Amino acid sequence: MLSDKCFIIAELSANHGGNINIAKETVRAAKRAGADAIKLQTYTADTITLDVKKDYFKISQDTAWDGQYLHDLYKEASLPWEWHEELYQVADEEGLVCFSSPFDKTAVDFLEELNTPIYKVASFEITDIPLIKYIASKNKPIIISTGIATLEDIELAIDTCKKEGNSNITILKCTSAYPASPEDANLMTIPDIVKRFGVNSGLSDHTIGIEAPVVAVCLGAKVIEKHFILDKKIGGADAHFSLDEKEFKKMVDAVRLAEVMLGKVDYEMTEKKKKSREFSRSLFITNDVKKGDLVTDKNVRSVRPGFGLHPKYYNEILGKKFTGDIEKGTPLKMNHLSN
Repeated sequence: MLSDKCFIIAELSANHGGNINIAKETVRAAKRAGADAIKLQTYTADTITLDVKKDYFKISQDTAWDGQYLHDLYKEASLPWEWHEELYQVADEEGLVCFSSPFDKTAVDFLEELNTPIYKVASFEITDIPLIKYIASKNKPIIISTGIATLEDIELAIDTCKKEGNSNITILKCTSAYPASPEDANLMTIPDIVKRFGVNSGLSDHTIGIEAPVVAVCLGAKVIEKHFILDKKIGGADAHFSLDEKEFKKMVDAVRLAEVMLGKVDYEMTEKKKKSREFSRSLFITNDVKKGDLVTDKNVRSVRPGFGLHPKYYNEILGKKFTGDIEKGTPLKMNHLSN
């Protein structure tokens, strides 16, 4: 899955409008936009929550979904399981990796039948250790978001995977707000995850715009996940913080350019650099001098271009004598000087 290039995931989530043709075209649009993968979510309202009209199940978090009951929201947002196989096929035709976030064991079993290549653990499922254990047992790469996680939650999730013999783990920095504010992004967590846990790291981004993924890549992110929608007019639970094809393409292009600009650690003196050094400073004779004249700050200076002695010799040559008559504008050489 991972290479030197960042793995960019277009998150389909609820952005299907209840229409499989919209979902299929969204997969194709993700390819056009430059994504490496399309990610689904595999659940039903009944596998993720209870159909109970109590306040426990009513959203009140200052979100676009406030006032809805969880079961109603997930019933609207869920991707029908009977669509999965066709979407996997379309993704394969397009050369995209297709995988999903399962929300219970039955979803994992279903995705195994589709030979899913990767599993994603959603932010709110990081505390579901039995689910993580079951996913890890399938020996597929695991991507885990950390939106609501404590350090202990992350440690436990990683340990759970490793105890199942699965160390192919990527931990994504995530802010579980929809949308997330830039002030809450805290992208410096990305390199800390790598250092602290010894795993790959990346970003599941809920901010508006494309800046956070670019910064994340500059901080070492190996995976970027961003919600993707064919057309925001489709509406739906996640439309308000998703990127359309044009916006996603702009993000991908910016990330790829950032990767090119990051390049590698490089102190090599290339031929181009050597040529450019002609514009560096060096020591030149700045007034006509006669044989026997002393070198002073009046007749030798450090100026551009770089054809004379290195400026590091300046203090050393002050007070020496010129060995002959030399014109102003001559690059100073050691054979011009004597004690």
